[in-house]
Amino acid sequence: MDQWLRNTNVVKVISLIIGILLWAVVRADNAPIAGTGGAGILEEKIGNVAVTPKYDTDQFYVVQIDPAQVTLSLTGRDSALKKVMNSGTYSVELDLTKVGKGEYLLPVNPVGFPSNVTVKATPANVRVVIDDKKNKSMPVTVNVTGIPAVGLKAGQPVAKPKQVTVSVPSRIYDEVESVRADVNVEKASSPVSSKVKLVAYNKDGKPIETAVINPAVVEVEVPITSPFTLVPLQVKLVGEPPRGYAVASVRQSTDKVTVFGPQNVLDRLEFYEGPQVNLGDLKEDKEFTLPIPPRNNVKQLDPDKVTVNVTIVPSVTKTLEAIPLSIIGQNDGFDTKVVLPESGQLNLTVEGAQELIDKLKPQDVQGILDVSNLPPGKHEVPVTWNLPTFVKKGPQQDFKATVEISAKPGKQPEAPPATPPATPPAAP
Repeated sequence: MDQWLRNTNVVKVISLIIGILLWAVVRADNAPIAGTGGAGILEEKIGNVAVTPKYDTDQFYVVQIDPAQVTLSLTGRDSALKKVMNSGTYSVELDLTKVGKGEYLLPVNPVGFPSNVTVKATPANVRVVIDDKKNKSMPVTVNVTGIPAVGLKAGQPVAKPKQVTVSVPSRIYDEVESVRADVNVEKASSPVSSKVKLVAYNKDGKPIETAVINPAVVEVEVPITSPFTLVPLQVKLVGEPPRGYAVASVRQSTDKVTVFGPQNVLDRLEFYEGPQVNLGDLKEDKEFTLPIPPRNNVKQLDPDKVTVNVTIVPSVTKTLEAIPLSIIGQNDGFDTKVVLPESGQLNLTVEGAQELIDKLKPQDVQGILDVSNLPPGKHEVPVTWNLPTFVKKGPQQDFKATVEISAKPGKQPEAPPATPPATPPAAP
């Protein structure tokens, strides 16, 4: 044996034999398999494998792949097939990097398989439709559904972000009408916050399935509050500055207020009565910051305070001549006329800020005689004056006028209500 090993020709022959054996083994493992007739060669099928397109997602949109799934037929040794089936690293690609907008019939390419496994896709080619991608910036519309707890109301919803980008094929770009988030507030008693998936809709209100929205999910908050309404705020002015001073203007920090409360209370509100501002004894400008008081079961006010700025100036006077006297409260069965003054008119001196007084005319002032419940005859009636805001009567002008009341011809006047007799004093 040692003599053989020392013989180089013998060693070469042995090496050649070993090499041939190794080549035969490797050849048997890696040779292409034409069928399943060989020992240990099996065939497996994998159905419903999705076709994955490769393309520029910033520029194009894959409208359709038909079919979207294919069946793979695998041929190989049992051990190789098991390894493939257990790995799950394979896929079927559709290379679209060299084509643009249009319709094509292209081959699919199975990837991720070892070289000792033969793979065949059925069908081998698929039809693909490619369109240009267009982006559209859209506001997020929040659709609030459901009814909150009794006595409460859903407020204005807020979406973050409030603007998103919708990507669609160019052919349906003009069909995108809205992007909506649906939020349910059924029986909610506190603000509702949630993350909501967005859906794009066309002009018919149908979802656009091909639309891609970025971001796809937004945060939405819906406040839950008492019912509310916005009405004018009325600040009541009482008193007046002393003689020689007048109000030139009154400015409020807000003219309206949001009132929260029961719906039946809100339905009756035409305005909201705010705080009182006392103008008495004011001789200079003054700023009032006052709380707005809640009234009549009102739960909340916004704002809950109001600032009132009063401007005070030296006053001036002016005499308005020939102001007609108006009669109110007269009975339909009587004729009533002014007998004194005979003209039925009076002169009145008024006082106020220069700017207001300069514009004042006699027709801006009304002298009123109230004859309610007066019987026929002559009566002396005090004159009351209806004056513009921030205008007051001059001093010592307590006028009276004489009226004459008589029955209309052919009519029997209704007797005025009888005055009940005075109750006699109790005996000591």
